[in-house]
Amino acid sequence: MELVFSNIQFLLTGAYYTLLITIVSMFFGLIIGIIVAIARLKGNRLVRALAKGYVSLIRGTPILVQIFIIYYGLPDFGITLGPLTAAFISLSINIGAYLSETLRGAILSVPSGQTEAAQSLGLTPWQTMRRVVLPQAARVAIPPLGNTFIGMLKETSLVSIVTVTELLRSAQLLIAQYYVAMPFYVAIALMYWVMSVFFSYILNRIETRLSKAY
Repeated sequence: MELVFSNIQFLLTGAYYTLLITIVSMFFGLIIGIIVAIARLKGNRLVRALAKGYVSLIRGTPILVQIFIIYYGLPDFGITLGPLTAAFISLSINIGAYLSETLRGAILSVPSGQTEAAQSLGLTPWQTMRRVVLPQAARVAIPPLGNTFIGMLKETSLVSIVTVTELLRSAQLLIAQYYVAMPFYVAIALMYWVMSVFFSYILNRIETRLSKAY
């Protein structure tokens, strides 16, 4: 493990990019998920069909293929993206589809009487959604959102295929340099595990606090 400790700064830089990709992709994926969930629930027939088609397409194709399309396919149309930008876009689009279903289910779990009560008080549909429905839906959605975040943390390893120097790619570069694999793979496995445990703890605390608040 001496090689691991002597290169720990390089691995920590890879871990930083893993966290950056996870957080940024989750943030934009959440925005996409909210928009798509509301579109499926409140949109007209065309909007609902487009939102449903997006979810079906993304969930029905491998994420690795989606990354290849964004990074290697778009240049055929004159659109060339850097590895990190391609990682952000592809993962955000992918996670947005899954989050939209989570959020849609959470919104549907809010009793219809809440909406009717809000409308009887003169709130507009948007105000009702923002002030009444979404806050209650958030409490229901927190556990599956947390699981999705942890899953995304591990799925960032896939963007190593387009030369993003995240944690797995960092280990691969060190392995190519020293011709020793096991110490580096064990080290990054432990780093992924530590990050997963840490964020699981944070998310559990948030869930507990929300449960007490309601």
